[in-house]
Amino acid sequence: MAKGTTYTIEVNPKIPRRLIRLEELANNLWYGWDKPTRTLFSRLHPGLWEAAGHNPKAFLKRVDEQRLVEAAEDHVFLASYNRVLSAYDTYHNEPLKRNQPERLKHSDMVAYFCAEFGFHESFPIYSGGLGILAGDHCKAASDMRLPFVGVGLLYRQGYFSQTIDGDGRQVAHYHDSDFDDLPVTPAYGDDGQELKVQVEFPGRMVTVKVWIVRVGHVWLNLLDTDLEENSPEDRYITHQLYGGDREMRIKQEIILGVGGFRALEAMGVKPTVWHMNEGHAAFLVLERVRSLMKQHKLDFQSALEAVAADTVFTTHTPVPAGHDHFASEMIERYFRECCQQLDIPMSQLHALGHSNLGPDFNMTALALHGSRHHNGVSRIHGGVSADICSEHWPQIEPDENPMSYVTNGVHVSTFLADEWIELFDNRLGYDWRHRVSDAAFWEERIDSIPDHLFWSVRQTLKSQLLHMLNKRYSQQHKRNHGSQAHLDRLLKLANPLDPKVLTIGFARRFATYKRAALLFENIDWLKRIISDENRPVLFVFAGKAHPADQPGQALIQRIHQLSRMPEFEGRLLLVEGYDLGLARRLVAGVDVWLNNPIYPLEASGTSGMKAAMNGTLNLSVLDGWWDEGWDGTNGWAIKPAPTHYDDARRNAEDSLTLYELLQDKIVPLYYQRNEMGFSDGWVKMAKRSIATLLPRFNSARMVSEYVDQFYLPASEQGRILRDNKFAGARNLSAWKTRVRSHWSGIKLTRLDDARKRIAYGDSFKLRVSAWLDGLDPTDVRVEVLIERPGKPNKMLNCLCMNSAGKLDDGSTLYELEIAPELCGKLDYRIRIYPWHELLTHPFETGLMVWL
Repeated sequence: MAKGTTYTIEVNPKIPRRLIRLEELANNLWYGWDKPTRTLFSRLHPGLWEAAGHNPKAFLKRVDEQRLVEAAEDHVFLASYNRVLSAYDTYHNEPLKRNQPERLKHSDMVAYFCAEFGFHESFPIYSGGLGILAGDHCKAASDMRLPFVGVGLLYRQGYFSQTIDGDGRQVAHYHDSDFDDLPVTPAYGDDGQELKVQVEFPGRMVTVKVWIVRVGHVWLNLLDTDLEENSPEDRYITHQLYGGDREMRIKQEIILGVGGFRALEAMGVKPTVWHMNEGHAAFLVLERVRSLMKQHKLDFQSALEAVAADTVFTTHTPVPAGHDHFASEMIERYFRECCQQLDIPMSQLHALGHSNLGPDFNMTALALHGSRHHNGVSRIHGGVSADICSEHWPQIEPDENPMSYVTNGVHVSTFLADEWIELFDNRLGYDWRHRVSDAAFWEERIDSIPDHLFWSVRQTLKSQLLHMLNKRYSQQHKRNHGSQAHLDRLLKLANPLDPKVLTIGFARRFATYKRAALLFENIDWLKRIISDENRPVLFVFAGKAHPADQPGQALIQRIHQLSRMPEFEGRLLLVEGYDLGLARRLVAGVDVWLNNPIYPLEASGTSGMKAAMNGTLNLSVLDGWWDEGWDGTNGWAIKPAPTHYDDARRNAEDSLTLYELLQDKIVPLYYQRNEMGFSDGWVKMAKRSIATLLPRFNSARMVSEYVDQFYLPASEQGRILRDNKFAGARNLSAWKTRVRSHWSGIKLTRLDDARKRIAYGDSFKLRVSAWLDGLDPTDVRVEVLIERPGKPNKMLNCLCMNSAGKLDDGSTLYELEIAPELCGKLDYRIRIYPWHELLTHPFETGLMVWL
């Protein structure tokens, strides 16, 4: 029997005039880090708030008008509404305190390009750590009032949501977003029309719409190709985050880099610093070069120097294979016309993306060639990246090449639980909010919080987590047709009314290098650790594996199978649907945060930082940020096995340490309870966790370091090379070309006899001849490095030799009188490298000759 056609119409409520600013609150992602704002919407209709995915804009379109009318007359609701508005207006209008280090000028603007941004679970254009970090970077930029704009893609589908079936298989669900439900508004041009830019693709133009997102004080430009004027194929470009094949990936990255630049240009935004967060946006380099060549009649190399001078590149990838790369044929197909506009042969473009890792065009290589400010995201990762990228500075030792690091940080207001904020306000004074990065303040004041109040907050947060786990796990179990009796057994320890169980969390992307199953390396030992009924342990696992990552999905299935073993039933929970909302609960609510990646593959890691600031103790391999954060009193460290071990031996060694820590340190300390029901030693360590880690690993510190180490130097260097019609860029480009053409002929020769021994206080004269092959002495520097024997990378001193004229054979004489300031054996080495006052980094040419 035919049922006829179903038509759908959405009826939107009229918002009472008294509550009209709810729309303003819903359209600024400030709500993503202001819990009272989210609570305000939730109070109107808690069930609808959950159904709307905690999305204020979607919520306002669907809430019953009568509820709004009643709220407009509810004095309690109005008081909350006015408090939220007061906080919102204060945040957006209060003047910035100027008792800070040097900051960017009013004429400056930082443009921050990233393929994903994670602000809040209601805005699903992120997949994991890279996006969350980018979101925290933008939030901190807003807090600091930086002149800042983000550039990304507006995905119709975003990343997938996850369920886990009864056999432990991950099921990926994709949902198209209605942009009317998202906190985005179209950008408009001077003509009053929606702003659109065009990007050349082979044989056609792709139209790109520009959307604006407010993020506190800063804003985000998001690009969208899902437009009627585009072909179905091109409409799909921005459809799905990290979806499709290599062809789709290159299209997305062209839209991000080329389209992102054109969007800013069309809006009249003129950045003075360009930050590429990962290599996805590296085609930005080519578009900026093309623009400079067209507008200022520069040659390609001069334009590239000007572009690189004010460009920052951050790499997050700890393995060579993780860098984006595209087949040469694909690059030629998409950039043939670009090469014609740049007036360079295709071979020159390929050279910009050349890497020893393979024949493909490497996006990291392009990003490195197009920037002069480079960094990894932790101290260890900076060193790893210096090694991985060392081919780009072939004659420079990795520890001296231009790759630096800024350790990641997390946004305190987003991830610090409200219960801590309230306790800190009451016990530390409101001023703590302005002293987040003041380590001395936290060291001094954290102990002023009574232990029983501290523990009470910890238990409250765990209770909230267990309540959420019960709700989610019940839904998961019911959907998979489980019985109530079985559910009761599974949740026997996860009792929100009695949250005394030691709870250990592991939640992150299920990639094989993160070793989610390391905990189960020795099942029998683990059973003994958790089998004591008087000292129960609950493990909570959550996370997604990429739909194409079969080994990662196999890990999820294995953990599910283990959780069904009688010995682990009720002691091991695998929770589906990992997102930002669940992450906030987990990092704040568990007692211990477990992280055991393969060393040194954890670029930084940030989930442990979020846990630490909430008094959760880290149990982690000494990799990424934890190598810098652990001090022996604020958590536990798994010293990684040597990197030359095979997988089996490494896992055995690391799991041995893990079991010993659980058995001998963690479980006994947690259950060493006083007459008030908590462990004094545990609380002491948890306080140390907050005091030592919150001030060091927050995004305010991180962005401040970017400003001081990268944004300010990049802005200044860019101005220098742009001045006088780009005279600096032209001169530097010509100088580099001349130096490279002569460098193969450079040679150093020692003229004096090397002395073996001198008395302390005496000196010796070092004489070296340098054959410069036509270069001038002002083009180079000759240096002496002094080191202790056996420690070649621990430089004690670096002395510059003086040019002392020409020798008869045409070489240049360099001399230096050396009076050692230390006794004992000293090694010294002599080197020569190109030098110019306009260089951003002294070794950016990658050229050096040692005697």
